[in-house]
Amino acid sequence: MKKISSYIVKYWYVYGFAIFCTVIAVSLDMLSPQVTKRIIDDVIVGGNLNLLTRLLILILSIGIGRCIFQYLKEYTYDVISSKITMKMRKDLFNHIQGLSLSFFDKNNTGELMSMVKDDIDKIWAALGFISMLIIEVIIHTSMVLFCMFRLNPGLTILPIIAMPMMGGLAVLMEKKLGKIYEQISEENAALNTVAQENLSGVRTVKAFAREKHEIQKFLSHNNRYYDLNMKQSSVFIKLYPYFQLVTKLLPLLAIIIGGYQVIEGDISLGTLGAFTEYSMNIVWPMEMLGWLSNSFASAVASIKRVNKIYKEQPVIKEIEQPVILEEVAGAITFDKVSFNLSDKNILTDISFDLAAGKTIGIMGATGTGKSSIINLLQRFYDVTEGEIKLDGVNIKDLTIKQLRSNISLVMQDVFLFSDTITENVKMGKKYLIQQEEIVAAVSNAQAKDFIERMEEQYETIIGERGVGLSGGQKQRISIARALAKKTPILVLDDSTSALDMETEHLIQKALAELNSTKIIIAHRISAVKNADEIIILEEGKIVERGDHDSLMQAKGYYYKTFIAQYGDYLEEIDRISERLEEREVAACQ
Repeated sequence: MKKISSYIVKYWYVYGFAIFCTVIAVSLDMLSPQVTKRIIDDVIVGGNLNLLTRLLILILSIGIGRCIFQYLKEYTYDVISSKITMKMRKDLFNHIQGLSLSFFDKNNTGELMSMVKDDIDKIWAALGFISMLIIEVIIHTSMVLFCMFRLNPGLTILPIIAMPMMGGLAVLMEKKLGKIYEQISEENAALNTVAQENLSGVRTVKAFAREKHEIQKFLSHNNRYYDLNMKQSSVFIKLYPYFQLVTKLLPLLAIIIGGYQVIEGDISLGTLGAFTEYSMNIVWPMEMLGWLSNSFASAVASIKRVNKIYKEQPVIKEIEQPVILEEVAGAITFDKVSFNLSDKNILTDISFDLAAGKTIGIMGATGTGKSSIINLLQRFYDVTEGEIKLDGVNIKDLTIKQLRSNISLVMQDVFLFSDTITENVKMGKKYLIQQEEIVAAVSNAQAKDFIERMEEQYETIIGERGVGLSGGQKQRISIARALAKKTPILVLDDSTSALDMETEHLIQKALAELNSTKIIIAHRISAVKNADEIIILEEGKIVERGDHDSLMQAKGYYYKTFIAQYGDYLEEIDRISERLEEREVAACQ
């Protein structure tokens, strides 16, 4: 992660201007007690009324000047902290986007959302009004002590004694609150995760009548969050009264001791008035120490959480000098590929050659590693053994951008964004796809009819994750998105499972006309039977391979699947054939 200081250094001149404004504003504050001293000593005690008008005008001028510089200070801090926070949020989001899928396998969405939003907001506060107040407290305190020392060195001992006590309390508070704030941040992330999961899966929750259970789960985290905040409040409440006690005693002691010196003739009444005003001025920085420690501890906890994410590095990396293919034809080779994930063997010794423009079908029971082949081809993960080649080049030697931008993927788990149908279809090449290409893609995906029956047609806003659409409609839009991208490689991962046979047949017919390399993962025979080669996976290994006819003759897994899916249909054909033969025989007799 970039250090916070690196963001600040970039805008040092802006912070410098803000600090300059702070110095001017505080300096004007320091002039007010001096004017008060003159009014008491020269006007009230000395009887010089001619000075009163000028001194009152000076007080008004000080107030106006202070307002101007205070405004400039606060506005500058707000603008610069907002800019830095925007850059930090962007950098964090970019870093998360650059991490490999293995990171997302281990971290939940709610926690990441909490970091990007809540933790960055707390850092924003630290860079904005909290840092502004800390700097102002330092400048203000230094100037007040200087002015008090010039007026009466003896009385200045009082704030000098009080301030280390307040500093010690502030450090103690920050240490106690720091641990609590880390726990609060973590529980906030857990709370966000539970809420996000339940709201996203609200239909499943209702379908299984689990509302009460999910509410209890949410309440358990909510109660924990409440308890931690109460713990934080109890620490603050126990220590904060000490700050208030000292700040109330300080002006009181100054008046008592200073009053005695006035009676003794050691100082003037105006000096006591000015010193009392300065002692009131030094009170608020002491009171702020507790609150600033509280807020600063929260920001530090957030920085630690964000730093944990920055320590994560992508597992999938590009080589320093990658190969750039002038044009991708789409030939794919898997050469003795094996893949392990979390000490579990997923694929073993997978080999096949898929020439450009050809089609391969992949079948097998659930959990046999079919989707893992696609994950490896796209370099979501890297192979454990062997290599994968695209047009004869190891995909590890290519840029990730060139590799993935030349593959159109229709995933098993369809994800549609909360946007218009047009924007969802254009996702692959948002700024290159024209409207007529969108219409052609949705036509080939058999989605045109239901889209154009909608009131807004292609500008219809799809709800979150495609809510409001059927499973088949979502799959067809997802297929249209892949077709509109027009890449040399098309991958369909069980992408027609929610479609009826007629619609699937029409889509298969449209796909057959595409001049692209196709990888089709499916459970239905109808999806793969026209492929140039079909491979059957079992426990991560290829147990059968060949075209439709050869696999049917082998009478293995493929044949059994065919019989399971079409057996009744074949029996009906046999019965019809038998009846026809019987009729022919009867007619001949």
